Amino acid sequence: MDANHDLELILRSRTPIVIIESQDEARILELLQGITLRRATKSYIPLFRWTITDGLQRLDIALEPQAINSNPTDVLKHIRAVSKPGMYVLLDFHPFLDDPINVRLLKDICIQFRDIERQMILMSHKVTIPSELESFCVRFDIALPTEQERVRIVQKAVDAYSSDNPGSRVQIDPKAHHLLIKNLAGLSNADTARLARNAIYVDGAISKSDLPNVMQAKYELLNRGGALQFEHDTATFVDVGGLSRLKAWLSQRRPAFRGDESASHLDPPKGILLLGIQGCGKSLAAKATAGIFGVPLLRLDFGAIYDKYHGETERKLRESLNTADVMSPCVLWIDEIEKGIAGRGGETGTTQRVLGTFLTWMAEKKSHVFIVATANDISTLPPELVRKGRFDEIFFVDLPTLEIRASILAIHLSNRHQPLGNFDIPRLAAAMEGFSGAEIEQAVVSALYAAHANRKPLDTEFIRAEIQQTRPLSVVLSEKISQMRTWAAGRTVSCD
Repeated sequence: MDANHDLELILRSRTPIVIIESQDEARILELLQGITLRRATKSYIPLFRWTITDGLQRLDIALEPQAINSNPTDVLKHIRAVSKPGMYVLLDFHPFLDDPINVRLLKDICIQFRDIERQMILMSHKVTIPSELESFCVRFDIALPTEQERVRIVQKAVDAYSSDNPGSRVQIDPKAHHLLIKNLAGLSNADTARLARNAIYVDGAISKSDLPNVMQAKYELLNRGGALQFEHDTATFVDVGGLSRLKAWLSQRRPAFRGDESASHLDPPKGILLLGIQGCGKSLAAKATAGIFGVPLLRLDFGAIYDKYHGETERKLRESLNTADVMSPCVLWIDEIEKGIAGRGGETGTTQRVLGTFLTWMAEKKSHVFIVATANDISTLPPELVRKGRFDEIFFVDLPTLEIRASILAIHLSNRHQPLGNFDIPRLAAAMEGFSGAEIEQAVVSALYAAHANRKPLDTEFIRAEIQQTRPLSVVLSEKISQMRTWAAGRTVSCD
């Protein structure tokens, strides 16, 4: 897409008001000046810019600054009184659209547009137009930089570094350079230039070590709604205990998800639904997925999406899903999905719209976003979500077996710098029959407190004492868990 060409077509559509929602003012003003110069040989139309701080100024020719009409109402009266065509860019005018006088003045200018072409361009981060002006407006969405444009922006930052540091050349790792160009997708020109400059100026190089910081900064720019949580460093979760079948399944699909040339004939995987008993590692499985794929992990919080105002919940969800698209390739983790789309009391209408928005996105998305949805109770999920084709597979995370319990116990002891040779791990694992991964960890934590209180090193007996005092969830809710395991048998794939 050519942003210059598209904007010129919009301006030639003879619409009195053009609305541009963007914070990339410099780029848009540059495009407008270029369009003005090209049109000069045909029908010259002067270009003006207005801000509340500087008033109205001429942009298309070099003049001494003469700021006039900084008052929003006065500038509209001035434009209405002008008897010649002109293009007027009003920056951050949105707060003044609540004034009925300003609305009437804009409407007067629009009505007279057929006789005098005074075109208004309202540009801000967000513009809400009064209903009486909507028929006079057209919206223009500025295209984000293409890959070729991002290459030029990065090269410009490289040249700037060399200019600022005579005798120094930027050290460029070709693979890291390619990934940097790819990871900067979805940002405005200004943000792309800033992140590229930051990556280069830190150490005078483009290397793999720059990428996590770039992705973190990109996420912070995009996730202004706060419904997503970002975690880039997920590689360590590949080594979580158990989940062997899930790990093998993901490893088979990694090349297709990453877009490797060897798997170009394969459809990229869409996602998985993880069911299971609380505390058995569904969250760890989501993190392990991102670690195996080697991509960032985004966690979608449905609690932060729901809003009391009509339409705001769906807007927040769309923005969050759009952020995931722009952050791709990534893993989108939706924790306890049933709480977000399985009914929320009186909010059934909102819930249905949220479900519809989410299903539409799942069906139409082209980006490499792998969904990991976790649920504790599949019976509350709508059938249109769990039908075949929505997710690639439904996995069940069961209580860990003896071997996996031993592995989990060893991991938690090692994480707390406890020598494994000091413990009878097979004996402890056997005593933890029915324990979830979270309960195994808690037994270690509690035993450490007990050992510290007794001023003794942690040993097998301290952990065994904690095991005897613990009533695991599989005992407390035995009927419910038994029912869940019975349902999952034959309907899901075990993670182990």
